[in-house]
Amino acid sequence: MLYYLFSYLDEMDFPGAGVFHYISFRAAMAIITSLIISMLFGKRLINYLQYKQVGETIRDLGLQGQMEKKGTPTMGGIIILMAILIPTLLFAKLQNIYVILMIVSTVWLGTIGFIDDYIKVFKKDKKGLAGKFKILGQLGIGLIVGFTLYFHQDVKIKEKVAIDPDKTYEIVTEEGDLIPCSDANYVWKETRSLKTTIPFVKNNEFDYSWISGSGSILTMVLFVLIVIVIVTAVSNGANITDGLDGLATGTSAIIGTVLAIFAYLSGNLAFADYLNIMYIPDSGELVVFIAAFVGACIGFLWYNAYPAQVFMGDTGSLALGGIIAVFSIAIRKELLIPIFCGVFLIENLSVMMQVSYFKYTRKKYGEGRRIFLMSPLHHHYQKKGMHESKIVARFWIVGIMLAVVSIVTLKLR
Repeated sequence: MLYYLFSYLDEMDFPGAGVFHYISFRAAMAIITSLIISMLFGKRLINYLQYKQVGETIRDLGLQGQMEKKGTPTMGGIIILMAILIPTLLFAKLQNIYVILMIVSTVWLGTIGFIDDYIKVFKKDKKGLAGKFKILGQLGIGLIVGFTLYFHQDVKIKEKVAIDPDKTYEIVTEEGDLIPCSDANYVWKETRSLKTTIPFVKNNEFDYSWISGSGSILTMVLFVLIVIVIVTAVSNGANITDGLDGLATGTSAIIGTVLAIFAYLSGNLAFADYLNIMYIPDSGELVVFIAAFVGACIGFLWYNAYPAQVFMGDTGSLALGGIIAVFSIAIRKELLIPIFCGVFLIENLSVMMQVSYFKYTRKKYGEGRRIFLMSPLHHHYQKKGMHESKIVARFWIVGIMLAVVSIVTLKLR
């Protein structure tokens, strides 16, 4: 909203109003605003939740320090959602299709998580929202994201096209179809495409339409199914990771920083040309959104770091994972998710491996056996006697290492 106000003031030659045209400035304002909102609004919400006795119900699993968390306010994900949405509404271009998609995804998944927390806390039903309804909700947002990215006219990329010396080309400005690039033998041509990035591969692009042809129903179905699987997997991965103070929040902040770098480079013609990566027009606006996301996560850590004063609950964890998934797909980096979301992935896999092996051994030997002392993986280390804060710090370090590897893929191919 402020973007449009200051754009109008800039047209009126108001001093300093033109700074709002810079994505970097608006991203900085978004992250500062999200930090302020989460830190100030967070304390008020925590006090309100304590007054309403909205506390976490803890099962005694024999984990060190686990029962001390009993009664800690939950549903703190509301703080994260507010700290993401308000700065985005203030500083982003709200007609941008990518920004609209991220806002819808945040509200949608946050609502699913809120309903789950509400049933657990206020209805005193420990099971919360039935799993089938959670999956149905994730399926719904997956369909919305998939169909939007497939059909919307503003979802485009620009590619280098070789100039035929026997033909005459009209080189126009960035607002046109063709614009000059650093190589005088090429121009940038705007196309609607389902191409995505393959890490560690030269000329690293994969086009979903290669499977069954551009515009075919099979291609559309395949693309939408992949979107649904990614959104569901990453959303649930973040939810599973949210088991120790600050673990999911800090990991999400690290991932968000990586996505901010990718979005800025992919949305900037000069950097995209220099790095020889896919140029996605208008995707740079997503930097404002992801800056608010990172600020919200860091601000929430003010209260969620060990010992936590509030838990995010499913309201926050489902939304965080879903945001990361949708954002990655929007900037064509979904095939990099196993790397920069490696912490979420290993947490997910640890649960799947534990459950599968237990069922297999129970069927074969008559008693279930376990791979880990307890799953998800962070509880395995708790069972081994490692302090919670040390586990979280080491998972963060792994997350930072994976983030660096993800960024290196821009040149290492």
